[in-house]
Amino acid sequence: MAVVAGLPGAPESGGTVAVPPAAGTSGPWRNSLTQLTRNRAAMAAAAVFVLIVLACVAAPLYAHQIAHTDAFRSNISGSTVVDGRTVPVLRPSSTGLQLGVTPIGPTWDPGHYFLGADNQGRDVMARLLYAGRNSLFIGLTSAVLCCLIATLVGVVAGYAGGLVDAILSRVLDVVWAFPVYLLAICLSVVLLTSGVHIGPVGVDAGSIWVPIFIIAVIYVPYVARPVRGKVIALRHRDFIQAAIGIGATDRRIMRREILPNVTPTVIVFLPLMTALNMLTESALSFLSVGVQPPDASWGTIINDGLGLLYTRPAVALVPGLLIAVTAVALNIFGDGVRDALDPGARLRGGV
Repeated sequence: MAVVAGLPGAPESGGTVAVPPAAGTSGPWRNSLTQLTRNRAAMAAAAVFVLIVLACVAAPLYAHQIAHTDAFRSNISGSTVVDGRTVPVLRPSSTGLQLGVTPIGPTWDPGHYFLGADNQGRDVMARLLYAGRNSLFIGLTSAVLCCLIATLVGVVAGYAGGLVDAILSRVLDVVWAFPVYLLAICLSVVLLTSGVHIGPVGVDAGSIWVPIFIIAVIYVPYVARPVRGKVIALRHRDFIQAAIGIGATDRRIMRREILPNVTPTVIVFLPLMTALNMLTESALSFLSVGVQPPDASWGTIINDGLGLLYTRPAVALVPGLLIAVTAVALNIFGDGVRDALDPGARLRGGV
């Protein structure tokens, strides 16, 4: 029981009054979560991202129950219903030399080619949802893999120091020195012909895990270097020196003392790296060195719609818009996570 002096009604002898103990204070993680939920912009961005994810997860439901179409099968000679009339999905071209065909445009009818068709007669809306599943999966999975590898490398390099730090830092510098997309394209060209084989684990050349592995590797320095700097700063803190003084092993110190203190930094990077990795995957798929047929991603759909840009622009513009909205939502949410986990950011923001 605490006592406070000078309060009205305090006993005359000691000039103090008993004050009941305060309710149990929340931990730092709960405080950060509370701070994040109070950030309206971050919560709105998270809601937008969740809606996009749910829509993409429901791709089979839309394709089979609403649109009644196969998003991966050509439908060159097919037809659909527009305003009660049966029309072909691909019509003879009426522009230029009148060669080739022109896909049907957006009907705004969810059951009949809502966003129109591509040059193979496939439903763009259905393909867009299926492609979003791959784009989001690659972006999130590669970000998690990248952060895990970067955390391991950064913690070991920062804590070990000396020769270990020098070797790991030089390897990171070599990867950092390459232009990101040039390195990704070079790795894609090699791995898309031979696949990835590390010991007993192997990934086929056309697997979706190839772009995941490539994107995760090329961005490791972008996360590992800040983690390494954080660990170097922590090494000189009193609690680390105390742990060393009582004889704790290096493995225990890294696991019990260092890792919990760098985890917030890694969490901040996760949504930002997800957005960046998704953009990288879309660029690689647009260049045909990312997701390979019969799979699709938002980048491959943009590539499919490039030849239809002047006649059916929705094929290319809608996936590009979805990429932009998703990336912006993840970046805004990442900023909110950073503000919630970084006390300095909250003070600078006047919260």
